[in-house]
Amino acid sequence: MARTFPFPAGGLVSDKMLAAYEADGFLVLTGFAPAGTCAALRRREYELIEAFDPQSVRTVFSTEDQAHARDAYFRDSGDRIRFFFEAGAFDAEGRLTRDKHGAINKIGHALHDLDPVFAPFSHDVRLKRLAEGLGLEQPEIVQSMLIVKPPFIGGEVGMHQDATYLHTDPVTVTGFWIALEDATAENGCLFAPPGGHLTTLRERFHYDGGALVKTTLDPRPFEDATGEPLEAPEGTLVVLHGLLPHRSGPNTSARRRLAYALHAVDGTARWSPDNWLKRPAAGGSAA
Repeated sequence: MARTFPFPAGGLVSDKMLAAYEADGFLVLTGFAPAGTCAALRRREYELIEAFDPQSVRTVFSTEDQAHARDAYFRDSGDRIRFFFEAGAFDAEGRLTRDKHGAINKIGHALHDLDPVFAPFSHDVRLKRLAEGLGLEQPEIVQSMLIVKPPFIGGEVGMHQDATYLHTDPVTVTGFWIALEDATAENGCLFAPPGGHLTTLRERFHYDGGALVKTTLDPRPFEDATGEPLEAPEGTLVVLHGLLPHRSGPNTSARRRLAYALHAVDGTARWSPDNWLKRPAAGGSAA
């Protein structure tokens, strides 16, 4: 794949990398996180879930019906660390059908600020340099997520654009998606169409008064609703332009697909005040 590169020394973007990113809307950068770092982050993920009481909350995260958007537990998670379940984690009586480690969909959305292990990893100076090299004048992290994608029930995430959820004027949101375990087509890797970012923003997910709503801006379907697989070995960083349509398949395999995702915006752009995610008064944290 021509747009796959070794992670650059110091995070400094080469001309070839920048040209590939501008043409395709994504980069696959191998070797960002060494094996020891990935192992430490996996241990921390285990500790977070181990300390979580699954009886304390039952919020299911689903991109299909967006039911979580009606739940204050989700709405108020922008500056907290909260736990969201897979849709298939409960039986008809609302009981967990598996161990909690195999039932979590994701953990978010302020690990980059609050967690003693994920915070320093999130603020690696190489990420800041990479963001600057890709055009973010003043990169600020606004969201972080551990996306578990557990075996057998890891849910599909439909084709979407990150700017739908984290909107600035102009559009600047950029995703930094790190594979903490191998991500393949079998266990739910990312899919994206090369050049798909050269299009319009289709939807906004935002507050309208007290309600979270999804507003259609452009009713046309995406030109490519499938994309190509962005398989990512452990430690790989995938960069995603905010207008790039991307998705991930369900995980019906016996192997988990753990990833850590950061989203940054340019602090010089106007943050849309009706965004679902409510930032701290001082803004997001610097990348």
